[in-house]
Amino acid sequence: MPSILSISSIKLPYKVSQSNAMEFAKEMFANSFKDITRLMKIFENGQVDSRYFGMPLEWFRDHHGFEEKNEMYIKIASEFGTKAIQECLSNPLFLTNPYHQEQIDAFIFVSSTGISTPTIDARIMNRLSFSSHIKRIPLWGLGCAGGASGLARAFDYCKAYPKQNVLVLCIELCSLTFQKDDISKSNLVGTSLFADGIACALVCGDESEARNYAKTKHVPQILASSSTLMPDSLEVMGWEVKDNGLYVIFSKDIPSIIEGWLKPNVEGFLKENGLSLSDISHFIAHPGGKKVLDAYQHSLGFKEEMLRISSDVLKEFGNMSSATILYVLERFMHMNKSEGEYGLAAALGPGFSSEQVLVRWEHV
Repeated sequence: MPSILSISSIKLPYKVSQSNAMEFAKEMFANSFKDITRLMKIFENGQVDSRYFGMPLEWFRDHHGFEEKNEMYIKIASEFGTKAIQECLSNPLFLTNPYHQEQIDAFIFVSSTGISTPTIDARIMNRLSFSSHIKRIPLWGLGCAGGASGLARAFDYCKAYPKQNVLVLCIELCSLTFQKDDISKSNLVGTSLFADGIACALVCGDESEARNYAKTKHVPQILASSSTLMPDSLEVMGWEVKDNGLYVIFSKDIPSIIEGWLKPNVEGFLKENGLSLSDISHFIAHPGGKKVLDAYQHSLGFKEEMLRISSDVLKEFGNMSSATILYVLERFMHMNKSEGEYGLAAALGPGFSSEQVLVRWEHV
């Protein structure tokens, strides 16, 4: 089965504590919300301690039009996306030797926070020595579900071409979508939660010579994936595109939707693969927020420890949309897992949708 051999995650240049972000938001929105002091509890109770941004906090005090913000998206994404790929292909924790860019056969690029044509993957290819014949597969608009979806599409590709190798690069610069004039509760929640993140994963087919580069004894092999779209749920999560850019749509009902909808979805997927929830040793959950993690736990009946790594990533980095699940997966891959242990990667996104990826740690 296709395997995840290496992974990397980037810390963007500007680290912001949640207390500083809270003071910034209080200043920005004081004249828009009469009960701004009470609403600041969103920042205090969100289980986020710090976040990383591509631009300093002071930059967001001024007005920036859609064109300027998108130009900044392209610049930062190209620079740090290149860095993430280089670190993934030479990560000494996962690979015995650096893997050559020319040996990558497909490039899956995932994002929802900026627009570029040609897409960012093409711009990065002009910086690095990829083959000019690499298959480019950009995925846009999957939001928080995009990272899991990227891994699932890499799995599909490597199943079809077992000798080949795929890069999955997730780039989300959520901070650049910040809207000073949006006085909705959704925008306030987003300001308290979202951050910038860039991560990259190397997935290889089961006949690929890249497997010889694996340094760890056991690696997560992808066994199956599942995508589910909830009918008539377009208003749950997403973007509203206006003259000034992307305005967040973030329903307060998301935790309750998760609790009622997720469990039968997960159980059905596991049953198709001859498993049940009790067979899952590791839950690689996209930490959409504290309430989302609580909803995962209550819905699936997992112990709090099963969500510890996702919770730790949320505390340190916030919600980085599609990239977040790769930050979580990287921490699981740093740990010594026993052969045969199952993991379930899960993320929820616009649509309303879910993406699931079933993995099992196996000897390379």
